[in-house]
Amino acid sequence: MSDERPIFVIQEHDATTHHYDVRLEIDGVLKSWAVPKGPSTDPREKRLAVPTPDHDLDYAAFEGVIPDGEEGAGPVLIWDRGRFDYPVDPEGGSPPEDAADLKDAYESGHLVVRLDGDKLSGGYAFQRMGKKASDNWLMIKTRDGAADARRNPTAAETRSVASGRTLDQVRREGRDDG
Repeated sequence: MSDERPIFVIQEHDATTHHYDVRLEIDGVLKSWAVPKGPSTDPREKRLAVPTPDHDLDYAAFEGVIPDGEEGAGPVLIWDRGRFDYPVDPEGGSPPEDAADLKDAYESGHLVVRLDGDKLSGGYAFQRMGKKASDNWLMIKTRDGAADARRNPTAAETRSVASGRTLDQVRREGRDDG
């Protein structure tokens, strides 16, 4: 049986600035945020998440180098990927029966998802800090069994889940659609 849950991907990207692109499948596209410090597993840390343009679903498999002169030029690796659940209860119980659908939750500027990835798992809240679609968001780990204030996954887990390469290896070796 296939897994029909939506996908997520987190791509480490060394463009003009180093950041992590967090992408969730919503309404047939990858809704995307640039997270400068990357995701945290500590619920006390609020990570800035800057909205970026939607990407096609097939971009979730991209690992390689965006050529100079193109938007986002630089190496990209697939830092984490998997599926996610929505709706979820941030406290870990049953989701609310009256939960908005995923697209509506995104458009309202507040959604909580449960990631099931190779590196990250558990709940993450995405909260827009204003009313406009272009306003910045926060990405916050929920308090659940996967929360761990001692863990620093972006520093300790630097290899691609698709190819096993580091960002420097991607820079040197180029494209490998994992």
